[in-house]
Amino acid sequence: MRASRAIVLVAAMVVAGGSPVVGQTPAPVAAPALDIAAQAEFLRTAKVIRSRTISRGVTVPFRLTLTDGTLTHDAAFQAIYERRSQADFGAKGVEFNFADSHHFNLAAYEIAGLLGLDAMMPVTVHRTWNGKEGTLTWWIDNAFDESTRLKEKRNPPNPGAWNQQMYKMRVFAALVGDTDRNLGNVLITNDWKLWMIDFTRAFRLWDELKYPADLHQIDRTLLARLRELDPAAMKAATAHCLTSFEQDAVIKRRDLLVAHFDGLIKTKGSAQVLYGLEPKPRTP
Repeated sequence: MRASRAIVLVAAMVVAGGSPVVGQTPAPVAAPALDIAAQAEFLRTAKVIRSRTISRGVTVPFRLTLTDGTLTHDAAFQAIYERRSQADFGAKGVEFNFADSHHFNLAAYEIAGLLGLDAMMPVTVHRTWNGKEGTLTWWIDNAFDESTRLKEKRNPPNPGAWNQQMYKMRVFAALVGDTDRNLGNVLITNDWKLWMIDFTRAFRLWDELKYPADLHQIDRTLLARLRELDPAAMKAATAHCLTSFEQDAVIKRRDLLVAHFDGLIKTKGSAQVLYGLEPKPRTP
C-alpha cells in the first residue's frame, strides 16, 4: 500500500460497532488533522493499549486503541479470512466461490485511490495484531450509519449533493462486486460526508453488473477514471490482496460499467446521466 494513502478503515468499526459497550470509557477525543501518510504510519507502528470486540458485525471485528506516545486514537481491526467452494444462506440461496476476507478491505481502498474515490474511504493498512494478520482502519469519529439516518429521519441539508455521493458508492460497489453494501456499511459524519467501509465480502468472480437499474447517474470525473483504469496498474496495486481471477473480474465489470453509462448517455442524453465538473487532464 502506498504511504500516501493512510487507512481510514477504522470507520468501518463504527459501522460494525455502533454504540459503545456499557461500562467502557468513551472513545478518545478526535485526533489532530493528520495527513494520510501520517495516519498510515500511525496505524502501522503505534502501540495497541486497549482492545474490545464490536457488538455488531458477523466478522468479529475489534476496536483497538493505539498510541505513539503523543497521539492516541482508535482503529478497527478485521482478521476474517474464509474461502469455501459454496455457502448456503438459506432463503437467500447458495453462493459459489464464497469468500470473506480482510484482504478485500485493502484492495477496495487501493482501487478507490486509483479512481479518485479514496476520500470516501477510511485509510486502511495491513497489520498483524495478537498473532493474527488483518486490516486496520482509522476510526471515524462522530459518525452515524445510514440505518440510523433512516430510522431517525435525518434528512441531508443538500439532497442533491447527498445523492451524488450515493451514486458514486453504487458505481464503486458494482465495480468491486460487493455483496454486502448494507445500511450499516455506510457511515456519515456531521458534515454529511459519506464514508464507505467494510468490503470483506466484495470481489466476487461474476462478470455481470448486479442491479443495473440503480446505476442511472455517474460523476463525469469518475467515468473518465473508469475509462482510464489501467489493468496493469490495478493488478500491481492489489497483487497482495486479490487473486488473478478476482482482478480480471474487476476489469470485466469496469468494461460493463463504461458500456452501461455510454448506453444511457446515448438514449437519455448526457445532461440526464452525467454530473460534476469536466475532468481535468491527468498528470503523466
